[in-house]
Amino acid sequence: MAYRLQIGLLFAFPVLLLGMLYALGAAIPVPVLGRDYVVRVPLPDGSTPIDLPEILGPSDPARPLVVIDAGHGGPDPGTVNEAYREKTIVLGLARALRDRLLAEGGIRVAMTRDDDSFIVLQERAEIARALGADLFLSIHADSAGEREGVSGASIYTLSDTASSEAAARFAERENDADIINGVDLSGQAEEVNAILVELSQRRTSEQSALFAELIEREGADRLVFHPQPRRAAALAVLRAPDVPAVLFESGFVTNLEDAERLASVEGRERFAEVMARAIRIYFARQSTIN
Repeated sequence: MAYRLQIGLLFAFPVLLLGMLYALGAAIPVPVLGRDYVVRVPLPDGSTPIDLPEILGPSDPARPLVVIDAGHGGPDPGTVNEAYREKTIVLGLARALRDRLLAEGGIRVAMTRDDDSFIVLQERAEIARALGADLFLSIHADSAGEREGVSGASIYTLSDTASSEAAARFAERENDADIINGVDLSGQAEEVNAILVELSQRRTSEQSALFAELIEREGADRLVFHPQPRRAAALAVLRAPDVPAVLFESGFVTNLEDAERLASVEGRERFAEVMARAIRIYFARQSTIN
């Protein structure tokens, strides 16, 4: 019996140790991987109402509104290397773009975060919807893992398959009082609502693709792009059915040259110049279409 007890304690000790570290929120050193991993990260309560950010710029509600989303934040640093963190780099880019748009005038601007705060992923697109945004831009920086020499920006839009799935889920969960692209869904049959949401998502995807095309065109001689810059993926932050949205991977934090460029004053200003021009051209085209 004593022998069995000793064997049991031998296996139980690591579990008890991890439990104590979890309770204390301690970091466990992992020498093989060369970094420390934090066991516990506190997340906001999902039941808490979304705290909408301030809308800056013209007071005229008819002016177009762009919501700028700096990825990650707070306890979520994103991609890191020895000297740079994604959350800090993208916040700098977002602020530079905001300042540029406000200085040029004519466009309203809101940011999902303007400090080192954490926002739940799904809430980022919901902020844009709640504010009635005309365009949503999420800014990130990539990781190449162990691959060396990978650099440049990429532009993501929602894939066709993910777009259809998102439209179906949205039609299922929204109540009868919801409005999509100015169309009141209240009182409609479920089948009709599903069709209307699908059509809205399709139009939104087309507008997102147009904005992505403008970013690539306007940045051709000013930004460093990945050899395959245009991509589509099932990204949660792009799934709003009535807000054109693009996720811009500004470069690779794991590439020191990319990271230094994006963190520099010159790099931020170059990004802001290109993106502001693409945004203004996009809204100019929308005004002629509408």
